[in-house]
Amino acid sequence: MKSLPAGFQAHLDSGITTLCWCWKLSDNAGRVFGFTDHDLDLTIGSVNYEAASGFTGSQIDSSLGLSVDNLDAAGALSSETLTEDDLAAGIFDNAKVEIWRVNWADTSQRVLMRKGNLGEVSRSNHSFTAEIRGLAHELNQPKGRLFQNSCDAVVGDPRCGVNINAAAFGAVGTVQEVLDNRQFLVTGLGSFENGWFQRGRVEWETGANQGLAMEVKAHRINGPRTHIDLWQAMSRLVNTGDTFRITAGCDKQFSTCRTKFSNGMNFRGFPHMPGNDFAISYPNRDDTTNDGSSLGFTKNDIA
Repeated sequence: MKSLPAGFQAHLDSGITTLCWCWKLSDNAGRVFGFTDHDLDLTIGSVNYEAASGFTGSQIDSSLGLSVDNLDAAGALSSETLTEDDLAAGIFDNAKVEIWRVNWADTSQRVLMRKGNLGEVSRSNHSFTAEIRGLAHELNQPKGRLFQNSCDAVVGDPRCGVNINAAAFGAVGTVQEVLDNRQFLVTGLGSFENGWFQRGRVEWETGANQGLAMEVKAHRINGPRTHIDLWQAMSRLVNTGDTFRITAGCDKQFSTCRTKFSNGMNFRGFPHMPGNDFAISYPNRDDTTNDGSSLGFTKNDIA
């Protein structure tokens, strides 16, 4: 049961209403955007709700229990604050969304209808469709740790403990030649061995992509040329002279953690956990390892 503001119920009961929908969107950087399907802009509190955005909403599917309520919001990319580049760059991934029913003639009369997060966004030409997921979608996300062979920490985070900003694990590079928006030749990484930055991360310091980041698919050295290949193309144009900071990559394996980062004591996986082959193995008369003795791990195995 929703509690309506004073006068709102009387407005609804009058039979002649002046209602509209308003969407409040908060991105991961803390910026707040407002959109409405009314034909004029509305200001509610400190948020301006744009009418020119072309937002429309589908029917809201609701149900009892823990299933996820959802709806689709469609719009044209005509707002100066909501651009195709920002959507492609992931700035609005999992952004917070509030959906309000508002009396546009008296905006103090409004009620919060739904609250959730932005889900999958599809784009075509100059329009987009965004899935809005109810709060119950958080219950579908994996929580806690997994028992697995590989590490579940992010290299450089507090659980990992590696100082990823150290000179041995990162550098500033400059784009020398652009092959496309995903592949380019760079300078500034000549002191690092081939593949050192594979599975690492590029964070752009200058250029159109400043402030954005992308994972590194490949780092190849071919004579004097250093080639960087990203997993996905940058949403904005990469130009010659753009600078970036690149950090070393990790394949989440214990051997890499121990040899590349000297960080075996902080490894967050279970490298000695028996796998499926071990679990279904059986004694064999000709196999000398099946003698019932200890596997023989030493302190050097975890150093």
